[in-house]
Amino acid sequence: MADEGRRGPLVGIVLGSESDSGVMGGASEVLSGLGVPFETRIASAHRTPERTLVYARTASSRGIRVIIAGAGMAAHLAGSLAGSTLLPVIGVPLSGSRALGGMDALLSTVQMPSGVPVAAVAVDGARNAAWLAARILALSDPELEKRLSEGRDAMALAVDASDAAVGAEEGRLSWLRPPLSRPTAAPARTSGPTPGATASLGLSRASSPSRRERAKAGSPCRRPRRAPGSAT
Repeated sequence: MADEGRRGPLVGIVLGSESDSGVMGGASEVLSGLGVPFETRIASAHRTPERTLVYARTASSRGIRVIIAGAGMAAHLAGSLAGSTLLPVIGVPLSGSRALGGMDALLSTVQMPSGVPVAAVAVDGARNAAWLAARILALSDPELEKRLSEGRDAMALAVDASDAAVGAEEGRLSWLRPPLSRPTAAPARTSGPTPGATASLGLSRASSPSRRERAKAGSPCRRPRRAPGSAT
């Protein structure tokens, strides 16, 4: 890591309340795993606005390069910090409101005015906020970029292992499934009546009389012709 010798934190994790530490702890775990130094502070945009302002204005001079801010409900913390510093701020909307399930915090975090950006992640997405912060820092840190690449490769290997386990389980249980029946081709249709149809009528081509035979026998439906001059 380029700043391996320095002891100062590179990422500032700011919580709006101590109750947010459960979710925001995910960001600390990711940064610790990547070897990124960080600090954690509690500052409320509404209850301690002065402390929030001082933190934002002094973060850069203390070596902070990225700020992660997590808050619920009105969730003005990330926006307040972004309005007082030029450092990139990543907002984590928290599902602290049972009534709205974090939708209020999400909208408060993402709906920032032009010129004051906040990079918002998913509701309770503290871990992704840490991954994003690490990617920002990796732009100027080849060693950190290498660790990020290794971390992504490890995720891919975990997916491959899960896929192999599912495939093995399906193979083990394949004998429980009935074999798939292949569809049979439909019989070719002919222009004439089918043998079954003629059989149902009591007829067949061999037993049906020809036209000549019908002419000799005479049709029972035709009237006999009268000779010329015969009486009516």
